[in-house]
Amino acid sequence: MSLCKECGKELTKNDIGLSKKLINRGTTEFYCIDCLSVKFDCPKEILLNKIEQFKKSGCVLFL
Repeated sequence: MSLCKECGKELTKNDIGLSKKLINRGTTEFYCIDCLSVKFDCPKEILLNKIEQFKKSGCVLFL
């Protein structure tokens, strides 16, 4: 079980995949979608849409 580095919330596979995609593929510090939206000053909905795009394109971080 991984926890968000910022708020301590339990993370999903999508949270971890998005952290790796946006920060660094080799990172060991992960963030929940809410904290990523604050970190990147981006609406949560855009990040959720990006996850779906990455899944559809076959990105291995979201399998």
